Amino acid sequence: MKKIVVASDSFKGSVSSVEVAGNAEIAIQKVFPDCEVVKIPVADGGEGTVEALAAAMQGKIVFCTVNDPLMFPVRVGYGISGDGQTAIIEMAAASGLTLVPIGMRNPMLTSTYGTGELIKDALNRGCRRFLIGIGGSATNDAGTGMLQALGFRFLDKERNELGVGGRILSRIHAIDCSQVIPQLRESSFTVACDVNNPFSGTNGAAFIYARQKGADDAMIRQLDEGLKHFAHVIWETKQIDIDSIPGAGAAGGLGGGFIAFLYATLKPGIQMVLDALHFDEQIRGADLIITGEGRMDRQTGMGKTPAGILESGKRQGIPVIAIGGSIEDTESLNRLGFLSALPIQPGVVTLEQAMDKEFATRNIQRTLEQQLRIIRYFQSTK
Repeated sequence: MKKIVVASDSFKGSVSSVEVAGNAEIAIQKVFPDCEVVKIPVADGGEGTVEALAAAMQGKIVFCTVNDPLMFPVRVGYGISGDGQTAIIEMAAASGLTLVPIGMRNPMLTSTYGTGELIKDALNRGCRRFLIGIGGSATNDAGTGMLQALGFRFLDKERNELGVGGRILSRIHAIDCSQVIPQLRESSFTVACDVNNPFSGTNGAAFIYARQKGADDAMIRQLDEGLKHFAHVIWETKQIDIDSIPGAGAAGGLGGGFIAFLYATLKPGIQMVLDALHFDEQIRGADLIITGEGRMDRQTGMGKTPAGILESGKRQGIPVIAIGGSIEDTESLNRLGFLSALPIQPGVVTLEQAMDKEFATRNIQRTLEQQLRIIRYFQSTK
């Protein structure tokens, strides 16, 4: 083995993607001491993406105070690449459902304003390229809050400026762009989106997702009517048929707001991450790729990190080994094309023990060392 790439997601709640890579390297060097080890922290656009991309891009995490979904101040971190050009943002950090107590969840009121404030902060720091994950939102405002923080003004029929939340959508009559932050004109946005829901309708943002954000039946109908109305305003002002674009309904219509006003590109989360890292170039010439995540099962093939890594490996004929804290339905994982899918647990353990970082890292090293010893043996007998 001359070159092995380690590109694993985190084992959530236990070991970060950076730590998985570091412990895999220890195992590799025990078995193949002269092997080049390329460590690439990755994620699928959800939780952990900021940390993984910031590490992989030799960047850092910065913090600022923004407004949460109910417009209360919250301290939030996001990533900036080492060259200072790229911001990595998870909208859930500022506008996520977990920030709102269950009894206060109401998508008529909640806003993506804080996500816009994160973008504004990054613009002021010199970033012009944005990688944004939009999973886990508490909102159904079609991104109007985010856009308001960036200088867009939404006006009613009397030209009065509207407030925030999903309740304003049906009242938007005009859009004032005169105060929009000028740096946006030279910025590009790539958004991690793993759903294809339209902006409105029975499969749209309100009907599919608003209930879990606190909406009742009447609210859902009102929010959907608001989305339809806003889609009409977008068509009249920008000639963009936002209702025809798959994924526009993601995160309560935030996907549509990004497309229509910030001209964003929507990509599956793992594709966004791998493209940003020029992953195909980094793995060129590798003999083996090691990937993984905390739990692997038949859902792994549906846009999860290991499946994205596997597809990249297949294109270049590089075998891929997967490890996981829990492995279920090995047959389906083998059919996907993994060389092997290995659970790291040494036997029956408690959940608390399985999640213990020191225990998990030892098991990552042990599992990979044993697999690599087998590979070394068969290589030596050729």
